[in-house]
Amino acid sequence: MRFPHRTRQSGFTLIELLVVIAIIAVLIALLLPAVQSAREAARRAQCVNNLKQLGLAMHNYHDVHGQFAPGYLILPGGNKTMGAPDPETRDTGPGWAWGTLVLPYMEQTTLHAALNFDLPCQAAANSTGARASVAAFVCPSVSDPSTTYDVKDEPGAKLATFSRSHYAANAGRPEAWIYAVDDWSSIADGPIYRNSRTRVASVTDGLSNTIFLGEHSPVLSDKTWVGVVPGSVVFPTPRFAFAEGEVGAAQILVHSGPNPGENPPRIHPPNSQLGKLCQMYAEHSGGCNVLMGDGSVRFAKSTISQAVWPALATIAGGEIISSDQF
Repeated sequence: MRFPHRTRQSGFTLIELLVVIAIIAVLIALLLPAVQSAREAARRAQCVNNLKQLGLAMHNYHDVHGQFAPGYLILPGGNKTMGAPDPETRDTGPGWAWGTLVLPYMEQTTLHAALNFDLPCQAAANSTGARASVAAFVCPSVSDPSTTYDVKDEPGAKLATFSRSHYAANAGRPEAWIYAVDDWSSIADGPIYRNSRTRVASVTDGLSNTIFLGEHSPVLSDKTWVGVVPGSVVFPTPRFAFAEGEVGAAQILVHSGPNPGENPPRIHPPNSQLGKLCQMYAEHSGGCNVLMGDGSVRFAKSTISQAVWPALATIAGGEIISSDQF
């Protein structure tokens, strides 16, 4: 009697299986950084596009109004509607910021129309519009997914809820908001500050050599495109708890340093770990994107020269800067 021939079934041995798993693990380890790098490149490209859109809106605003949008607006001296001046900063209403003023020039006319500019930005009638998230103000590399934050005074009382912005305006070298004066024009030497009226002709350093906007991630502190509430303050996140809080203007503006009379002078380059709430800070590796006055976008390295960085912050400093100094 013949038995049917049994064929031996082939398969992976344990050693072969382990080798295959090890090869797959190595391939994943090699590919993952490349995938992450490609994703970050895409996010950074979107951030660049956001700033270009904001730059175009700023120039369209200039074409209509004969000046670039100011950092934010106050009524010097105040009145019954806009409130009395804050004794520490002289801020009053309406507080509307540059981001709100350029809304009609970035396809946000509906949102702009929903805001009552005859009232302070924190008025209850403006609460819905002030919470609206605008894609052009959001950098996709930012790790904090929240779209709003509560604006508070120093004791912690809530004054308003505003939509976030991951971009802030450059007020120049000095921290003008530390002075209790109504007019900053003799203090701020950058293009965008409280009640500023900067024109193209004012930027004698050249639009391509002057920073107008830059990144600021909520991983450091809160920023908004809406406006400044008098008496408000902003504090660092727990990660930067060693840093000092700032007054309301720091939710809109940044500066490069140094302040007059500082000894030694302190410069705040991009992504500085000093944690200054009034500096530019991005979650891109090695620096941040900045919008120049001519509408171009550059990547400013965190290792940028501490002589070049404040030179880029001024509109009429007379400095000569080459394109390879970023």
